[in-house]
Amino acid sequence: MPFQTIPNTNVTYALIAFDDQGRERKDDPQGVNGLMSARILHDAQTAPPSDVFFFSHGWKGDVPAAVDQYNRWIKAMTDLPADAARMGPGFRPLWIGLHWPSLPWGEDELGGNAFDAPQVASSELMERYVGRLGGDAQEVRQLLEVIFRENDVNAGATVLPQHVADAYAQLSEVLGRTSGGPGAAPDADGAPFDPHAAFDAGNEGGDAFGGFSLGGLLGPLRQLSFWKMKNRARTVGEGGMHTFIGSLQKALPAAKFHLMGHSFGCIVVSSILGGPGGVTPLPRAVDSAALVQGALSLWGYAAKIEHKGGKGYFHDMIQRGAVRGPLITTQSSFDTAVGTFYPIAVGLVGQVAFAAELPLFGAVGSFGIQGVDGAVARALAPETEEYAFAAGKIYNLESSKYIRKMDGASGAHSDIDGPQVAHALWQAAQV
Repeated sequence: MPFQTIPNTNVTYALIAFDDQGRERKDDPQGVNGLMSARILHDAQTAPPSDVFFFSHGWKGDVPAAVDQYNRWIKAMTDLPADAARMGPGFRPLWIGLHWPSLPWGEDELGGNAFDAPQVASSELMERYVGRLGGDAQEVRQLLEVIFRENDVNAGATVLPQHVADAYAQLSEVLGRTSGGPGAAPDADGAPFDPHAAFDAGNEGGDAFGGFSLGGLLGPLRQLSFWKMKNRARTVGEGGMHTFIGSLQKALPAAKFHLMGHSFGCIVVSSILGGPGGVTPLPRAVDSAALVQGALSLWGYAAKIEHKGGKGYFHDMIQRGAVRGPLITTQSSFDTAVGTFYPIAVGLVGQVAFAAELPLFGAVGSFGIQGVDGAVARALAPETEEYAFAAGKIYNLESSKYIRKMDGASGAHSDIDGPQVAHALWQAAQV
């Protein structure tokens, strides 16, 4: 994607794009032989930055949505000149945003309850899912035809018909969905896929918020699509983006690196840091990292998972010091995406309450990083407050005071472009 200029500013950032197979696109007119990564490397070596800020969006499917987010996030940071000044007189930032196809479903596809008809024709909706899910298109389409045929005549079913359950079970196998529990890789950290449990969980939790439903015969399909986006986030992060960030580090030995992910983008960032298999380091530690309203397991970084044992997939990264400075996370009780969608799609359970006992299946965006000694619980602060973050520490920032503006069915999931979040990112980068 070409370099972007934030409207009404002179701030530019590079936009690097990946396809639905987790490969960098080779069609960028400003790239070197079509590759934006090669152009970024060339330009960075010609005029070396002091700091590289890398951002990954979450579940926004197209380029315009990604551009809109990066425009807002980066502008929120540059709108705090005092924070920028504290980076020092030689501060020269390189801003980079990633686009990757990540939309698990469209809000135009769902009604307010299981009896509502979607706003999209059944045939078009089916083709959308064929494209989203990947795999053998013919085999996926054949199984989806069974599911959609039943949904066309029985959308308000209160029991999942067995032939539809069988089609879902086969679809899960075709897509390669696996389960290793909360300590497994981000695309395998859920409960074993059970179509009946998925159907019941969607109907139980899908109407817990206004105007949107995860219930009905298509509920398990949305959950499989949610899983697929987690799988793709890990593929992009452990693959091309891990290689790219590593190449930049080698090319810019004096530059500091700061990574920020939102939603599924937190899987991308964690996978960049973890590398293939979660055990492959970058050439050197990054200088700060932020997981904002993360749609990944609260146990993903754990040294020990409560009531379960074992460690999280990304714990080795913590042990080897993959982040030199602070690793910060945010949580908001107003975020429906991680508070309701996540436990339904991953744990096949309804909405998880904010109780004293931590759940087996819950998101960082609801509960922070858990199971790590020394993790600090704090509140997201005003943009005038000093955090005094320490290097090598994890900070879980309760953010409901500021991340609360409702944005459709996802609640406050995308309300992260305020000065308070931007200030926390700056403060982490200054350590």
